[in-house]
Amino acid sequence: MTSSVLASSQTWWYVARASGLVAWALAALAVLWGLALSTRALGKKPKAPWLLDLHRFLGGLTVVFVAVHLTGLVADTYVYYGWAELFIPFASTWKPNAVAWGVVAFYLLVAIEITSLLKDRLPKKLWKGVHFTSYAMYAFATVHLLTAGTDAQNQVLHWSVIVSIGLVAFFTLYRVLGPGRAASVRSGAGRSAAGAKPRIPDRATLRAAAAASAANSAPPTEPSPPPAPPSAPGQVTYF
Repeated sequence: MTSSVLASSQTWWYVARASGLVAWALAALAVLWGLALSTRALGKKPKAPWLLDLHRFLGGLTVVFVAVHLTGLVADTYVYYGWAELFIPFASTWKPNAVAWGVVAFYLLVAIEITSLLKDRLPKKLWKGVHFTSYAMYAFATVHLLTAGTDAQNQVLHWSVIVSIGLVAFFTLYRVLGPGRAASVRSGAGRSAAGAKPRIPDRATLRAAAAASAANSAPPTEPSPPPAPPSAPGQVTYF
C-alpha cells in the first residue's frame, strides 16, 4: 500500500527536487572549501586534520545526494527515466540539453571522488589534473540546476547561485594572482628543496677542503723578537 501511495503521489518528485538542490549546495561548498585550503586562506598550514576531512566529507556527501536524486527520478512516474536517460547525454526526451549538463557533471564528480580516494596510489600530476575538473563539474551542475530544475525562478536560489559564483571567482583569482599564489609557490619551493638529492663533491673539492682544514688547524707561529734599538753616540755596547 505504501508503494502505491508513493507512486500515485508527488513524493518521489519532491525527493528528486530536494536532493538535487542539496547535492548542488554540497558540491559548491566542497569546491569553495577546497579553494580555501589551497589558497592558504585558512592559514599557511592548517594544523587541524578535520579541515581536510571536511572537504572530503562534503564531496562524499554530494555523491550520496546525487544517488538519491537519481533514485527519485527513476521512481517518479511523471517523466520516464531509465539507465539511458540517466547516464547518456541527450538521451532524455524531457529537456535533453539541460539534462545532459547534469549527466556530464555526474561523471566528473565520480572521477574526482574516485581519484581522491586513490590519491596515494596515483601519480600526483594525474590526481591534480582530475581534481582541477572540479571547476567544470561545478559549472555544469550550476547550468543543470538553472535549466532543468523547477526552482529556476526562485529568488533565494538565484542569490545562492550568484553568491557561490562570486566566491569561487574570488578564491580563484586570489589563488592565481594574490597572496594565495605566493604561498603556494613558497610551499612548492620548500618541498623541492627538501626533496633535492645531496650533491656529492668530487676529488678536487675534497682535496681543497682538506688543505684548508689543515691550514686552519696548524698552531700559530711565535712572532720574532723586535730588533735591538741603535746605540747612542759615545755609548759602548757590550755583547
